[in-house]
Amino acid sequence: MPRLPVKVVEARGVRKRIKGREVLRDFSISVERGSVHVLAGPNGAGKTTAIRIMLGLVRRDAGELLVLGGDPAEEGWEAKKGLIGYLPEEAQPYERLTGEEHVRLFASIYGRDEGEMLERAREISGLGEALRARAATYSKGMKRRLMLALALMHGPELAVLDEPTGGLDVVSAFRVREIIKRMSAAGTTFLITTHDLREAQQIASRVTFISGGVTIAEGSVEEVTRAFGASSLEEAYVRAVGFEER
Repeated sequence: MPRLPVKVVEARGVRKRIKGREVLRDFSISVERGSVHVLAGPNGAGKTTAIRIMLGLVRRDAGELLVLGGDPAEEGWEAKKGLIGYLPEEAQPYERLTGEEHVRLFASIYGRDEGEMLERAREISGLGEALRARAATYSKGMKRRLMLALALMHGPELAVLDEPTGGLDVVSAFRVREIIKRMSAAGTTFLITTHDLREAQQIASRVTFISGGVTIAEGSVEEVTRAFGASSLEEAYVRAVGFEER
């Protein structure tokens, strides 16, 4: 397989209008291979729209974009989707299916060996024998870990996770973050959206701040906090938004 470019995602000046509202006005991001890159901002900042554009699910109105070395808006880019794992914020399992049945279903979609995928799903999710039970019996955290395993078990080069710990309790959120850290250490590139800057502080190697559809800061955690004279990403974001508004 050809080696991925150093920049797995490169976007500059991306714009998108939806139902008359400019959701993205000047969005830029540069995701380096092997990083855990957090796209941070409040609800309504444009994070999910940006993700969908990068995945080729929505077409941008303007701007430049390369994902895995290709433009999602151009013919032929579909072939790269097998290199991506995607976990939407609203993703939920089919409650009548067991965890194992989910894995077999997704293995057939990926065109991968069921046994191999089951082993990977167990390793990623940590659900063990619970994979034999119906998803209707799972807690919210267990459901999220199953969906995360389904998005990651085929070994994607780029994993895109939209609010992966949204609404989870402390223990479940911790377990999801540990999965991300473990797979990042093994070489997977992550692009993660969150409005929780305290969580971003724990998992990010690089961060992009977005507000009102505009990128207002980007860099390593240290670079961004230093740029705004802050002691945390949360404080840096508050200051960044303040500077943007002025």
